[in-house]
Amino acid sequence: MATVYRTTMKPTKLELLTDWLPRQSWYAGGAEAPDLSRAGGFRLDDPEGAVGIEFMVAVDAAGPEPVAYLVPLSYRGAPLEGAPDEALIGTSEHGVLGTRWIYDGVHDPVLMGQLHALLRGEATPQQQSVSDTPDPTVTVHGTTLGTGAGPDAGAEAAAGAEVHVHRVLAVAETSEESAACVIAGWTWPNGMAARGVFATVTPG
Repeated sequence: MATVYRTTMKPTKLELLTDWLPRQSWYAGGAEAPDLSRAGGFRLDDPEGAVGIEFMVAVDAAGPEPVAYLVPLSYRGAPLEGAPDEALIGTSEHGVLGTRWIYDGVHDPVLMGQLHALLRGEATPQQQSVSDTPDPTVTVHGTTLGTGAGPDAGAEAAAGAEVHVHRVLAVAETSEESAACVIAGWTWPNGMAARGVFATVTPG
């Protein structure tokens, strides 16, 4: 399983995202720079142990109402071959691992492969900031198979499916428009906990 290091990153993830987020088509903020805080998320393990995978929620408090963004991040020790230019969020110096290339994970086949595996019940979500610790608050729901959630629902719904990552999060306990979905949580700046749909899958 992946190891979460207690060390520094220069620039930090939030510093990189402060520059990167406003340039995205789905950014919901105004002309002012975002005021970001790390608000939640989870990790998945790369079976090969080479790529770090994190689903980070960053909350922007710059506007009149806070906005929660989901940014899937992949961390690599070398550039991702064949990735489009817009896939790279930036590079950062990790206190233990050295230079890390940080990508918008929707463009990284390892991250997306593990997200599919999660929906099939073949991957276990891990706590965001603790090594080797499953996160039971992250759940897979299969709405087409009734209200029960679990690996079987995910496996059937995810077979031959297209997965959509939700960039701007809304509070919800399930998705009525999807065959299956990943539900996880974050915390608003006022300390209130929230849960919403991180990813949905539609049958192929």
